Amino acid sequence: METKLLTQEEITQLKNTREKRFQLVESFGILESRIQEINLQKETLKEELKKLIQEETNLGKTLQQKYGDGSINLEKGEFITS
Repeated sequence: METKLLTQEEITQLKNTREKRFQLVESFGILESRIQEINLQKETLKEELKKLIQEETNLGKTLQQKYGDGSINLEKGEFITS
């Protein structure tokens, strides 16, 4: 088996390439971690939205039972019958 020596330039190029790869892998890991955090925040917001929609529905039903069918002018605080 024959052994040949690499040039200093080739060694430097290989080391630089390896270092760039390590940096990219680290960056991908950081990015993936951020993506997971964002996905968790998104799920939390979805749950809050579901609760808000349910609150709106319940409030609408309560107001409809109290005032009947109609519409509300929120700025004037008035209920207008249909």
